[in-house]
Amino acid sequence: MAGIEIRALSHQYRDTRGQRVVAVDDVSLDIKDGHFMTVVGPSGCGKTTLLNIVAGFIPASNGTVKVDGVPVTEPGPDRGVVFQSFALFDWLTVRQNIEFGPRMGDVNPRERAARADKYLAMIGLRKFADRYPYELSGGMKQRVAIARALANDPEILLMDEPFAALDAQTRELMQEELLDIWEATKKTILFITHSIEEAVYLSSDVAVMTHRPGRLKRLFDVQLPYPRKGYNIRSAPEFLQLKNAVHELVREEIARHAAEEA
Repeated sequence: MAGIEIRALSHQYRDTRGQRVVAVDDVSLDIKDGHFMTVVGPSGCGKTTLLNIVAGFIPASNGTVKVDGVPVTEPGPDRGVVFQSFALFDWLTVRQNIEFGPRMGDVNPRERAARADKYLAMIGLRKFADRYPYELSGGMKQRVAIARALANDPEILLMDEPFAALDAQTRELMQEELLDIWEATKKTILFITHSIEEAVYLSSDVAVMTHRPGRLKRLFDVQLPYPRKGYNIRSAPEFLQLKNAVHELVREEIARHAAEEA
């Protein structure tokens, strides 16, 4: 597995009026090998921008990102990305979607099939291998998106609010399934969410961002034991205490922004 090293990272752009906007400012952060880090903060704090820089989709204005000591300059197979919008190919079956990345990487057909079988079993969709995305529920589509990212065997999973479009019950089930996958694969995960409860439930580390410009406000080491499924962790005193602490920091930033706007 690989860790992520972010040093003095900043990103600026020009808005539609030509004004300079600082989205991320001087962020330094280490995500250790095999850790599950979630980033939370107010809307517009640069969470997705940070993930896109780590993914190699956009360049940093200043600072560096390194994966396993190697600078990130472009997208690469060492980083799999899961989006909120599923981003599946509608004209391909579930199996074909999962095999797409390995096929583009010239992986031989037998190995592609073996990888697809492995991850179909892991996400519980073997019976749906020959279905098309339009035949699946939202939760099933997101499982396929996760399996497709894993089929390339990336060292890191980058997940941008992957469960935001799901209903509450499906979202909780997907959180549990993601933890099962993470514990089975030991991938390093960088996860973006607006849900503080989701962040605390999933993560080994939670990073709280300030309102724009997005800076690192505080980093929490989540001491709740894994596995977290099988007992009512969400009502445990230590869970609620941490959730409230994170919530208070995010609320401070929202209030600060509202006061500045006023």
